Amino acid sequence: MAKDICEVTCIHEDKVNRAKSDLAKQNPTEVAKVFKALSDDTRVKIAYVLSMEGELCVCDVANIIESSTATASHHLRLLKNLGIAKYRKEGKLVYYSLDDGHVELLIEKAFEHQREVIKVG
Repeated sequence: MAKDICEVTCIHEDKVNRAKSDLAKQNPTEVAKVFKALSDDTRVKIAYVLSMEGELCVCDVANIIESSTATASHHLRLLKNLGIAKYRKEGKLVYYSLDDGHVELLIEKAFEHQREVIKVG
C-alpha cells in the first residue's frame, strides 16, 4: 500500500466546508492563467529581468534571452495579455515592465523558493 495516501476515509467537515466556501469566492481559473504564462522558462526569465531592471525595451529583452526581437515580442505580448506585464511606447521603442508589485513579489518568492530547495536538496 502507498505510504502517501490515507489508509482510511476521514473527512474533517469544518475544514472542508471552510475551504470550499473560501474557494467559491475566488477565481482559480484566472489565477491559473498567471501560472500558465509563467510555466515557460523563457517567460520566467523575462519576468525575472523585468523585476530586476524595472523596465526594458523589446530589443534589450531579446538580447538578454538570446532570441530574435520577434520571439521576445511574442513572449512579452503574451505576458501583457495575461496581465503580468504592461508596456509603453516612446518614439520607435517599446518598453515593458511588470504590471504591479504583486507580480514582482510572485517572481521574487518563486526564485527565493528555488534557492531554498537547492540548499536543502
